[in-house]
Amino acid sequence: MGIVNVTPDSFSDGGRYLDPDAAIAQGRQLRTDGADILDIGGESTRPGAERVSASTERDRVVPVIRALAHEGARISIDTLNASTALAAVESGASIVNDVSGGLADPAMLTAVAQTEATIILGHWRGPSSDMYARAEYTDVGAEVVDELAARVSAAAAAGIPRERIVVDPGIGFGKVPAQNWAVLASLPVLVQQGVPVLLGTSRKKFLAAALEGAGEVTESRRDLATAVTSALAAQAGVWGVRVHDVATTRDALRVAELWKKGGQDAAE
Repeated sequence: MGIVNVTPDSFSDGGRYLDPDAAIAQGRQLRTDGADILDIGGESTRPGAERVSASTERDRVVPVIRALAHEGARISIDTLNASTALAAVESGASIVNDVSGGLADPAMLTAVAQTEATIILGHWRGPSSDMYARAEYTDVGAEVVDELAARVSAAAAAGIPRERIVVDPGIGFGKVPAQNWAVLASLPVLVQQGVPVLLGTSRKKFLAAALEGAGEVTESRRDLATAVTSALAAQAGVWGVRVHDVATTRDALRVAELWKKGGQDAAE
């Protein structure tokens, strides 16, 4: 899943793709690099980010979704707003990626149930403006599994078939670095719950913290670290990985798959 942030303030590439033409070009490039899905968002959820209006969000993403969906791209809309989710689906999106798991907007689950879209339910304990205030856990891995199970039950109760539900452990959302690593270590347990799992570690602060002390932590180093986590997540059985740099992660996934198969399908 390749990330297209149509925002001025996302933590990694804020402003780079705010112009619709730039966002569309980036989506095309990510597809060329091997993205199966384009995740398009118009509101930053970085730590400390303030909310924008749903109308502003829709104005940012709808032209991009329409253009890329028209070209055959499989589109995910990254949103907390039910109205944006519906506008995106109408414009060609087939996946709604809600990092709040349907908690930010009480209308979200019912709205998605009225469509044929898949929903991705993120683990979330509160808004980006103070997300770390709730980063208190006794057993973070087990609690994430349990809290996501509750969101799956809520989505099913709202009328979303279970085969259209994916979960995301919410790396970086309401979790400090050590807690993120603990969640990653417990990925096999989450996968065993029987619901497809999406993982998003791309360029996040906990990766940068892990790389400190060995020179400048550049964007390319974060992308390499992201690719490593993506390959390990694939080995753990996740459904998908959400990344900024598709090409590097694709390479890592290919190498990991060949390793697993003992080199079968490799070029001579």
